[in-house]
Amino acid sequence: MSQCKKALDGKALISIVAGVTVERLQNMIDGTPRILRLLPNTPAMVFEGAFALCSDNDLTEDELEAAKSIYSTIGVVEMIPEHLLDAACGLSGGGPAYVAMFIEAMADGGVKQGLPRATAYRLAAQTCLGTAKMILEKGIHPGELKDMVTSPGGTTIEGCEALEKAGMRGAVIECINVSTEKSRSL
Repeated sequence: MSQCKKALDGKALISIVAGVTVERLQNMIDGTPRILRLLPNTPAMVFEGAFALCSDNDLTEDELEAAKSIYSTIGVVEMIPEHLLDAACGLSGGGPAYVAMFIEAMADGGVKQGLPRATAYRLAAQTCLGTAKMILEKGIHPGELKDMVTSPGGTTIEGCEALEKAGMRGAVIECINVSTEKSRSL
């Protein structure tokens, strides 16, 4: 950006660079650009992205509304303070990889039990998609949704117990922790 010298002075910029603060970006540029930090994720490719926009910005109200309008056409937009953007990077920036790993693991379990690979992938992916839609569109708390399909003494509670014994929650929380810390260290 230093090559741009004064050409960026007073201009509104959007940065999608993980871990690079507005202050650091401004120090790289001659002049005083107005910068909006934004954390995108790859599901935007299918109009289901999750965008964290920095609420600590100096864009005009019209510029900020334009940015929100653009990104809301390809996903959901959350305005958060800059100090939380690293957490958004750890959660939704890397989240597609973590969800893909979960889908792959679910499908592998189905294949182990005899399902054809393509069927197992479709069932696992659609289950994740449908579950996410129930949480987002119906406002169902994840714990409540889990309880909706967990019968006393049934198959789902057996599976939940296996996930708890294997440390799934702790592993996922630690995944977000280390990813967030990596973003902070950039």
